[in-house]
Amino acid sequence: MSGTLNKVMLIGHLGDEVKMHYFEGGNSIGRFPIATNETYTNKQTGEKVTNTDWHNVVVRNKAAEICEKYLSKGDKVYVEGRLKNRQWQGEDGNTRYTTEVHVQDFTFLSTKKESMANAKSQPQQQATQPSKPTPQQPAQSSAPQEDDDLPF
Repeated sequence: MSGTLNKVMLIGHLGDEVKMHYFEGGNSIGRFPIATNETYTNKQTGEKVTNTDWHNVVVRNKAAEICEKYLSKGDKVYVEGRLKNRQWQGEDGNTRYTTEVHVQDFTFLSTKKESMANAKSQPQQQATQPSKPTPQQPAQSSAPQEDDDLPF
């Protein structure tokens, strides 16, 4: 196989607000961290252990503006993109390195505003009924969807 693949898929929670940077010509970049968790039970002690990994996420142009408008710290999001390594000179003169996820597609899975609205409007129903899936709001689409009547 001679091809290569650079693809990242993450589902996690925003660790901070989207930080925007605008350029001449109307282009923009949005940056935010996403936290993903791994939970397991320690076989020796029997206690649950949770490890959190932080990922630096970069979105561009219209997608960045959508993220800035609708996402806030704590929101759950699905992002799909490519890993990119970047280096720069720090103020102290040392070379710094970072790895970023450059987003190609994303979906909002839940927002704090939705969660808070649901909790206020139906506090008793949440305790007695299983929770309904949160409606997904695709922000970008890689291909138009077609309605067809095929059974498969």
